[in-house]
Amino acid sequence: MKQVFPVILLLSILLSARPLLAQSPQTARLKQALARATTDTSRVLLMADISASYRYSRFDSVMAYAWRGLSLAQRINYKKGEGRCLSRIGILVSERGNLPQALRIDLNALQLNEASHDWEGMARTLNQTGLLYHALEDFRPALAYFFRAQAIYERNHIKDDSQLISVLANLGAGYEGLGKLDSAAYFLNKAWALNRQSKNVHQSAWGNPAPYVLRELGLLQAAQQHNAEALQYYRRSAQAAVPENDVRSACRAYQYMAELYGARAQPDSSVYYARKALRLGQQLPFVIAVVRTSSLLNEAFQAQQQADSALKYMRIMLTAQDSLYNPQRIKQLDAIGFAEQQRLRELEAERLQYTARVWTYALVAGLAVLLLVALLLWRNNHHKQQANKRLQVMNEQITEQKEELTTQRDSLGRTLLELKATQNQLLLREKMASLGELMAGVAHEIQMPALAIKDLAGISVGLCQELSEELAKGAFTIDDLELMDEMLRNLSQYQAKISQHSQRADSIVRGMLEYSSATPGPRQPTELNVLAEDYLRLTYHDLRAKNRLFNAALLPSLDPAVGVVDVVRQDLGRALVSLFANALYAVQQRQRLGEEDYVPQVALLTRRTADAIEIRVRNNGYGIEEEARATVFQRVYITQTEGEASNLGLALSYDIITKGHGGMLTLEPATDGFTEFLITLPVRS
Repeated sequence: MKQVFPVILLLSILLSARPLLAQSPQTARLKQALARATTDTSRVLLMADISASYRYSRFDSVMAYAWRGLSLAQRINYKKGEGRCLSRIGILVSERGNLPQALRIDLNALQLNEASHDWEGMARTLNQTGLLYHALEDFRPALAYFFRAQAIYERNHIKDDSQLISVLANLGAGYEGLGKLDSAAYFLNKAWALNRQSKNVHQSAWGNPAPYVLRELGLLQAAQQHNAEALQYYRRSAQAAVPENDVRSACRAYQYMAELYGARAQPDSSVYYARKALRLGQQLPFVIAVVRTSSLLNEAFQAQQQADSALKYMRIMLTAQDSLYNPQRIKQLDAIGFAEQQRLRELEAERLQYTARVWTYALVAGLAVLLLVALLLWRNNHHKQQANKRLQVMNEQITEQKEELTTQRDSLGRTLLELKATQNQLLLREKMASLGELMAGVAHEIQMPALAIKDLAGISVGLCQELSEELAKGAFTIDDLELMDEMLRNLSQYQAKISQHSQRADSIVRGMLEYSSATPGPRQPTELNVLAEDYLRLTYHDLRAKNRLFNAALLPSLDPAVGVVDVVRQDLGRALVSLFANALYAVQQRQRLGEEDYVPQVALLTRRTADAIEIRVRNNGYGIEEEARATVFQRVYITQTEGEASNLGLALSYDIITKGHGGMLTLEPATDGFTEFLITLPVRS
């Protein structure tokens, strides 16, 4: 058991998860019993039951009560309580996605259950161990564990129908995974019949398993191509999960509804239920469901050619897959470990039996000692031969496993290279998508110098014609000379303005070419004030092109001392566009609330200090919630809703500023109703 303590200390970090407001219906009664308990052993068992009642609604409470119960059980050396509390921790670890660690915890709990002859605890641990293999889609060992759990429940007449129903439903799900639908239907119907007849199913700390049984019946109908009946079962499962606060079952029901709608080519319904399932899965978090629903959403948006949304859910999927990566290898490694423990226990039992026989023979037949010694020598030699054979077989197995692991390692290396190439392609697509989003702003900005050039060129042509007419007269008076001199000065001024506007248009076009570059650009001297103000106006006019009713006050306050700074212009431009887009989006959202006297404002401020350049982007729009401020620069933070224009995102902006320029990007404390982002760039000497 001492080996388990460091693991549990590491798992205590899960207590930082955001708590849910609801609780299971059984929790209040168990807490009242805990308050009235008079012995430590009763308190340990009640804390284990309270932990179980939170298993699908509040993971932080599962850990809190299981840890308290385990600490008390270890302090009073109560093995039965240790086994039950450790088993609850195994549930939490498996739901979080760490299946190998969950299997190790369950094996330790099983040893404690056996040592304390806790049949009910042993049956529960066997059941959840089978669920680990079921999650890895290794159904045959999963069924073996489920049958062992069923035998214990029925042989010992344990009065908790909730758990027996769960085991029967798991057996049905296992046969369904093997494609044996007749056997699956037998066990699932048996589980549902017992659920309807049971008189104690609502009293169990594990709650009513009806949502789970209904969901599996729906899967059975779907496997038989009865889609309408399957949807009906899924809806009943989601409804039954509400009074139990079974967030996990509701998540699974919505996930299967989304998959069914996707198979029926109804993408809107599929996306709708997949999003509901993803929200519930992230709320727990239930990692396996997060992987499947985010993968489903990624495929749906890829089919609809919505690259931004597809990329968003691909990121969620890849993050969740970190804890479930290569499940087949995980299953093999932990199955070998479990088999080794079983083998050691069998050898220990054999040794004890052997010692007992030796003492019996010594007492009964003293004269047969020599014969017994000879027999023992022969037997030891035989055991050595058998052991050598077993060692030879194990060495061959280890060699095969080594070769297999080497092959898997090489395959993973190739996969990593492919993933990096895919990541570069996705980044390039996102850059080009953001460039396309700015085209409306570019068109507006370049239209102004183009119109000015056109007007000035027309005036210049008229002046040239008048000047030509004056020159054609031949004889010039003083007034004529003064007039021609004035016309020449005006023509010179117009040509200078044409050159100025041409340079402005050329600057905008050159900036867009740099912005769209697919390769990292070098640092180059840049007028930082001009760059920042240009991108502010481009982003604003882009949003205005999509919503003509939207207006905002742009308030640039630029420090002339900033001057020229060496930066990677296209990268810094992308980061600024992301901040401006978020600021404009925030004020647009607040404007839609229809507040009286509200004037949308986005301010751009620059300042040079002794050792840095500061760029501040402020807005008085819809602010960022306090609980979200700590994760605003993480890739899971999204500031825009579906259907709104997307940008590179605050996470990529953070990478550009910190990694690409060695600076800092921070979210300043809100003051006077303004949200402010601060970019700090070091000044190179």
